[in-house]
Amino acid sequence: MRHTEFWSRMEEHLGAGYASAWADQVVMGSLEHRTAREALDAGVTPKEVWRAVHETLGLPERDR
Repeated sequence: MRHTEFWSRMEEHLGAGYASAWADQVVMGSLEHRTAREALDAGVTPKEVWRAVHETLGLPERDR
């Protein structure tokens, strides 16, 4: 998964206006207590970050 696909999925599920704010504010234990943006900036792959976001949001399996 590329960063562009990650952000596209974020916007699809959270809305264009909220996705970026959510990625900056929600800390996830599965990302070593970092936000999605912090994890991406630290070099965690977008796929790994998406898995954490997917789990945190409780999205359907089809959106994994």
